[in-house]
This record gives sequence, C-alpha cells and structure tokens, in this order.
Amino acid sequence: MTASILNGDLSRRTAVDSSTLDWQESPGGEVLRKRLHRVGPAESGQVTSLVRYQPGSRFPAHAHPDGEEILVLDGVFSDEHGDWPAGTYLLNPEGFRHAPFSKDGCLLFVKLRQFPGESRKHVALDTNTAEWRSSVRPGVAWKKLYAQDSFSDHMRLERWAAPGNIGTLNFPQGAELFVLRGSFADAQGDYPTHSWLRLPPGSSLTPEGNTPCELYIKEGGFPYLREA
Repeated sequence: MTASILNGDLSRRTAVDSSTLDWQESPGGEVLRKRLHRVGPAESGQVTSLVRYQPGSRFPAHAHPDGEEILVLDGVFSDEHGDWPAGTYLLNPEGFRHAPFSKDGCLLFVKLRQFPGESRKHVALDTNTAEWRSSVRPGVAWKKLYAQDSFSDHMRLERWAAPGNIGTLNFPQGAELFVLRGSFADAQGDYPTHSWLRLPPGSSLTPEGNTPCELYIKEGGFPYLREA
C-alpha cells in the first residue's frame, strides 16, 4: 500500500471505527482530520474523512473539482454563503467555491471529489426540520438527502429503532454507511458512533442489537470512485 492509498480496494468490505484513529493536522494546522478513505495525492485525491475545525480556524478560498459533500455533526460550520449548524447537509457541486471557517469550532463528515458532473444541484438542507418518513421495514424511518436524475448516487439518513429487528439489507449497487448516533453490530463486528463502512456491490448486511441508531447511507456511488 502506498502513502496515497487508504482503504482503496473497492472489492473489499471495509469498516473503520474512527475513535481508534488519531487526529492529523491539515496543511494549515488549525483544521484536524481523521481520514477513513483516500485514493490519490494527499491534498487532491478522493477522500472520506472526519474533519474538526478548532475555534477560529479557517481555510482560504478554494474550488471543489468533482464536488464535495458535508454533514455537520457538531457545532456551526460557516462560509460566505451562510452559517450551517449541526444537522446541516451540504452538497457543493463542481464549480462551487468558498472560504470555510468556524467561529466556535465544529465537527464534520466530509467526502471530497466523489461527485462529478457540473449539472448537479447545490444542496443545503437542515435535516433537523425535515420529517422522518416511514419505511417498508418496521422500525425504520428515513430522510432524503440527495437524489438527482442522471446520477446514480443517492443519499439518505436512516433511523433504526432496534437494528436486530430489521432483517437483512441488500445493496446490489454497494453502499457506504456512517453511524451518526447509537451503534449496531453484525456477525463481523461492532459499529459504534462515527464508524464508517463501505460494502461492495452485491453485499448484504444483517444488523444486530437493540440500541436505537441513526445512520448516513449512500448507495450507487461506486461508479464515481477511483480504484486503488
């Protein structure tokens, strides 16, 4: 494995408990990150990570080739376009430019350079005010984050009242899951808050446990990922 590749084999099931990782400084030093996945150069590859802005930290203005996705987990993330509190979901498409900062600090889940296409819509969604929708599975509710004709990826939040009661989930297009609150398990391990999983196309998942949890789920994104 080279320094430019981290969890880059798309054919393998990958699970990372971010609490086991150390925070690393970004080039500016004030913004910290825990990388969960990277393929390509350190500062211009495809990356999935947790990012922590310390109080008063900022990045200079920059563009986002192949787009950027942000879910604000804690605190308030800001740029010249607005202030985005915990629970905000942002999809910044190709051509979007900003100079982000955080006055009091924040924690983000971030995916970079995984959303090509200039026709993608910019999304700024307060998930706190969006209503939970009923699922066909008992004890499961969901909120739409992003879906757009002509692009295969679609993202949502899901809430599992009791993971062990929902049965087997099938992901013919593959999936990425990030645990926002609570935890669940399966036959291969335990996934506490802020765990990240990537399941190759054709995978299935049979959750276990009785603790309620909430997750970010992305399906259909594999066509936009680079192979290691």
